[in-house]
Amino acid sequence: MMYALPFCFLLLFFLADPPLAAPYDGPLYDFSAYTQCKARAEGPLYNGGILKGARWDIPRVLADGVYSPAFVLRNLTTGTKYCFSSWVKIKGADSAPIRASLMSENKTINCVGTVTASRGCWSFLKGGFVLDEPLDYSLLFFQNSDERAVDLAITSASLQPFTDQEWSTNQQYIINTERKRAVTIHVANTQGERLQGAEISVEQVSKDFPFGSAIAKTILGNLPYQNWFVKRFNAAVFENELKWYATEPDPGNITYALADQMLEFVRANQIVARGHNIFWEDPKYTPAWVRNLSGPALQSAVNNRIQSLMSKYKDEFVHWDVSNEMLHFDFYEQRLGPDATLHFYETAHQSDPLATLFMNDFNVVETCSDVNSTVDAYISRLRGLSRGGATMNGIGLEGHFTIPNPPLVRAILDKLATLQLPIWLTEIDISNTLSKETQAVYLEQVLREGFSHPSVNGIMLWTALHSYGCYQMCLTDDNFHNLPAGDVVDKLLKEWQTGEIGGQTDDHGSYSFFGFLGEYQVTVRYGNRTANSTFSLCRGDETRHFSIQL
Repeated sequence: MMYALPFCFLLLFFLADPPLAAPYDGPLYDFSAYTQCKARAEGPLYNGGILKGARWDIPRVLADGVYSPAFVLRNLTTGTKYCFSSWVKIKGADSAPIRASLMSENKTINCVGTVTASRGCWSFLKGGFVLDEPLDYSLLFFQNSDERAVDLAITSASLQPFTDQEWSTNQQYIINTERKRAVTIHVANTQGERLQGAEISVEQVSKDFPFGSAIAKTILGNLPYQNWFVKRFNAAVFENELKWYATEPDPGNITYALADQMLEFVRANQIVARGHNIFWEDPKYTPAWVRNLSGPALQSAVNNRIQSLMSKYKDEFVHWDVSNEMLHFDFYEQRLGPDATLHFYETAHQSDPLATLFMNDFNVVETCSDVNSTVDAYISRLRGLSRGGATMNGIGLEGHFTIPNPPLVRAILDKLATLQLPIWLTEIDISNTLSKETQAVYLEQVLREGFSHPSVNGIMLWTALHSYGCYQMCLTDDNFHNLPAGDVVDKLLKEWQTGEIGGQTDDHGSYSFFGFLGEYQVTVRYGNRTANSTFSLCRGDETRHFSIQL
């Protein structure tokens, strides 16, 4: 859907962010996306953008002699966010993974968007790209990722550029309308008379949006680490301590001692925790003794694992990653048959019906070049399990980035949002092949994309601290002094909270503000009288009215 900007929201937008003094007249980001093949294609987003009225200009000849539609693009600029979409139809195969790529004389971006297209109907491709150098002349072309010869038809193509400021303005609008809400506090005496000039002090004491990080056993007994973590985060996930190889390294030798202690820390600090994971499809991370099992022996071990873990921690974890990275690996289905994963989800739901069960995988938002985990591959797998009867009600996107592509990230989130399920970024980090300063720059891009997308319900960083460092990216050094990535996190945590605000009631006895969703404490002083109260600010389109009596 496209978010329109009616006057009242424009007013909210500019009151909430005074530095933006001038009305916004740039393009509005269009969140529209489609995951069903249609007999008729929809019209182009942005009325085609800079492709308005264009047909594909030339057929590009691929290596196998097949012609691919291609658009000629001129004068593309550095840093501009280009949002691309089109509808695709194929002949010559029942279905095919179609990839859009960008090529110039000296540069090729292998993938700027993908779609699994079907014969006889139109499928929606949505993606985008950012350039690190200007391109005077380039081709935007389509091809079948599996290199089979198929005929392609393209219609309703669109390419919409956004400057950095336009992109940021669109992000801030969503934050102001989806992550914040208007509040009016009314102050009156016991006779119901409005009190003008009452002193109001408001403080946000907790946040509604879950933002957290992985933790490891290294946090146990480490008070500086614990204090640092609790000061920042309201959500946690155990990096390795719940994985099968950690809880049952040898058959029958089951231990939850570390996980229990970590859970005590989480409980003591009112932090929500994700359960990660019940099974990991990658055989490299499957216990060695399990890899030697097959048939009934493996099925028995699997059943015991689910029963032991889920009965032990029933109602403790808000989520469970049930069968981790199933788009890339299939250890259990190879050994137990094609319904093994379905059985995992069914049993997990029966064991802990209040937990949200997630599908969790990598290279879904990080890139579109991984044919195993394109957005349509993810959706197809999820829908297949749901049709089989699995309770699958959470979308987990790991987010192990090298160089993020913000328009592509947003486009993929748009398509996943059509499923109307909670979306979490579950393991965010930036590759350690980059400098710490560059990691911080890219981390901020990813976090802003996640927080400003209306369908993202939570963000987790993969930054558990060890003596050797972190998996890919640390937020602090061993003494809990911020690294550049930690500075970014602290900056955004401060930016995304209301903090302490205050003022006086007006002649209607009211005080109004825009606040981030969460829990608030309010203190009112009038003469020698004082009142304290609390209220919750949850998502809603209407102003939240709260009354205090003195």
